[in-house]
Amino acid sequence: MGFSKLCIVLFTLQTLVAMALTQPLDQKTAIFREYIGAENNTVKFEDVPINPQVEFHYILAFAIDYTTSSSPSPTDGKFNAFWDTDNLTPSKVSLVKNQHSNVKVALSLGGDSVGKQYCNFSPSSVDSWVSNAVSTLTNIIQEYHLDGIDIDYEHFHADPETFAECIGKLITTLKHNGVISFASIAPFEDDEVQRHYLALWKSYGHIIDYVNFQFYAYDKGTTVSQFMNYFQTQSSNYKGGKILVSITTEGSGGLSPENGFFTACNRLKMEGKLHGIFIWSADDSKASGFRYERQSQALLTVPHLQYSV
Repeated sequence: MGFSKLCIVLFTLQTLVAMALTQPLDQKTAIFREYIGAENNTVKFEDVPINPQVEFHYILAFAIDYTTSSSPSPTDGKFNAFWDTDNLTPSKVSLVKNQHSNVKVALSLGGDSVGKQYCNFSPSSVDSWVSNAVSTLTNIIQEYHLDGIDIDYEHFHADPETFAECIGKLITTLKHNGVISFASIAPFEDDEVQRHYLALWKSYGHIIDYVNFQFYAYDKGTTVSQFMNYFQTQSSNYKGGKILVSITTEGSGGLSPENGFFTACNRLKMEGKLHGIFIWSADDSKASGFRYERQSQALLTVPHLQYSV
């Protein structure tokens, strides 16, 4: 390579690096999400580190259509707050959003359990469930100044088509009414779960903004190559969706940071497939100082340069 050619190469690289460091990131490719409040261990919004260069979503866990009695029972779409409402209050939501312009707050529906029993999706009919859900969730969302919802039902007393119609009509109505600006779903690899969520995706995938796929529900000890295959499989299942990768800080399963989670994220980023990262959960991360929250957001904000000379 001649001297003049070398100078051109160096100048081009210098220009690209300078542009990457001085121009804002495309927020559509830098989504970080964190579930918070499920374990009532006094974790607060302000405890979690927020990188100003990502679009940061807190997800309150959970609102559930069950009674709040000592023996909870289904309410056919009439939702109640089951997260840590003592520390994650409407005023705290407003405060964190006012302090950080990149922060949005969503509400997750369902979850694995309520009290000492499974949380089952149990509508009496599509129309009654949707009517009750729209009414009660609108009240909660407006009271707490929330921006979106996340669907995390994991047990079902309804067929996939009924689930799809209930959730699809709920999201459609809340968006049409201007109550929410985004919606996500949180499936994982389980035959019953996938039947329900894939039916929802088939009919209403066009109104779902993010797929919070629970990759940590795969076996503990998952390898990087296995993870990459799982990501490809779920990208095919939820074709056209923004599939977010995930870890759990309670250490239950999936590809852990110690075994190469961030290596896999870097590979996806290089391929232009890393739409975002979410973590379950702030409650579990509190004890370790939110190490992986910092690392995830840092990875998302490092530009991937693509150039040819």
